[in-house]
Amino acid sequence: MYLTNCTRPDLAYAVNKLSRFTSNPSEDHWKEITRVLRYLKNTINLGLHYTRYPVVLEGYSDANWISDTNDSKSTSGYVFMIGEGTISWKSSKQTCIARSTMESEFVALDKAGEEAEWLRNFLKDIPCWSKHVPAVMVHCDNLS
Repeated sequence: MYLTNCTRPDLAYAVNKLSRFTSNPSEDHWKEITRVLRYLKNTINLGLHYTRYPVVLEGYSDANWISDTNDSKSTSGYVFMIGEGTISWKSSKQTCIARSTMESEFVALDKAGEEAEWLRNFLKDIPCWSKHVPAVMVHCDNLS
């Protein structure tokens, strides 16, 4: 979990899905865990890299409508970047049941909007942050 929360956003979805079966993993789950560990071994040199410019807070949001038919809940996620470097990300099951792809995307955008507001206020509170913090652009791939 540390890797997905602090250093490797590329693992967020896979670890989120696998963590649901930690109390009783099946043979298939162990195969997927091995696959994730193999991916980690082969991508050991990947990491987060930050540049100074552009100093613009930008976000991306996406949702997967009813990805798990057992509980009918969608999965949503977001990522926020400054200077081409990722600063915040999350992938999780939605707390409500969406009745359509569009509703699922709206729920994901709501969560991304909450994070965007928090990040913008955080940047405003940094004393040495010399730039004005403009409105945050959140991109969404909603085709509904």
